[in-house]
Amino acid sequence: MFFIDEYFLILVVPTLILSMIAQVMVKSTFSKYSHILGSQGISGRDAALLILKANSINDVAVEAVRGSLSDHYDPRSKKLRLSEPVFGQASIAAVGVAAHEAGHAIQHAKGYAPLVLRSTLVPVANIGSSFGPWVAIAGFFFQFPLLINLGIILFGAAVIFYIVTLPVEFNASARALAMLKKNNVLTARELEGAKKVLNAAALTYVASALTAVMSLLRLVLLSRRR
Repeated sequence: MFFIDEYFLILVVPTLILSMIAQVMVKSTFSKYSHILGSQGISGRDAALLILKANSINDVAVEAVRGSLSDHYDPRSKKLRLSEPVFGQASIAAVGVAAHEAGHAIQHAKGYAPLVLRSTLVPVANIGSSFGPWVAIAGFFFQFPLLINLGIILFGAAVIFYIVTLPVEFNASARALAMLKKNNVLTARELEGAKKVLNAAALTYVASALTAVMSLLRLVLLSRRR
């Protein structure tokens, strides 16, 4: 971040490489299973609606959004937004991703604690990730320990957000696979394909969390050295 030192090379670079690998894996896995249709012919949209209905969630709208892999659930507006390759497609990948996002809606409806905590951390995490490293670097440049510590604290809040995101994403995938199996949306073999898609996506969150943790550790080590 902003300059290269031995801590950056040892701690951060490997996680950045892992992040690039994860991005390639999720795109290739999604592409592979986007070409394999589910035997039930259920689209991503229909799969999401089915899961929401099965969990008595009737106040969440499912709508299409532009882009690829831009799928997300917005708890503020209670809208489940599915990307174009997911919304109207009946592939294993589309169903798996749609079910995952429906899993987030279930978490929201049930007040899943890690999701509540992550939502609470969003404003602080945005500030921490945007300004924390800059404040710390300014502290190093001007030899001002107070700025260094403030930057580390701000960025630490963002790191907590990344860490809390992991159980949220893993749990959403677990809920998705369980609901797909329970409602016979996918066969056992098709579920394995959906699981591979979701596992590949999960690796991107793990890589992001590791990058954040190692970046924070780097700042801490630099502050102690100086």
